[in-house]
Amino acid sequence: FCMEGGMDPELAYSLSDLYIQKADRCKNEKEIIEIHYAMCLDFTTRMGKIRREKVFSKHIVTAIDYIFDHLHERITISELAVITGLNENYLSKLFKKETGCSISDYIRNKKIEAAENMLKYSEQSFLQIANLLAFASQSHFTQVFKKHTGYTPKEYRDKYYRSNWEV
Repeated sequence: FCMEGGMDPELAYSLSDLYIQKADRCKNEKEIIEIHYAMCLDFTTRMGKIRREKVFSKHIVTAIDYIFDHLHERITISELAVITGLNENYLSKLFKKETGCSISDYIRNKKIEAAENMLKYSEQSFLQIANLLAFASQSHFTQVFKKHTGYTPKEYRDKYYRSNWEV
């Protein structure tokens, strides 16, 4: 999954081998759970850094980091302006110039990406996902999700649930 997301294959395979070796040395279920947690945290942290590697100004990096850290909340441009120390209008123009999309589109896209992953790899209900990502309602989440992906959350889950997992 990380290679699909842009991680260097050599790094991904090396990390995978490292965690397999650690798992082989585990003596009980608790140790395996701890290794699994550490591995997931390691891979997701590395993927977060890869996604933010594009060269942006300090203010935009600050805004993007805040967005990633607060996807589970309602995020406003005024909050981002305070965090970055910029005027709302200037921040909006700068964000659009550097990322190619508006702040609200960026936030919505990142929430939909998170929702796609939750639909693929978790068993959380559509309502739980909508609430977790701070959508106004499950119907609003469904509407936004369908507009973005072409699928309702149910259709998406039916089509992609753990589809990349090898059994």
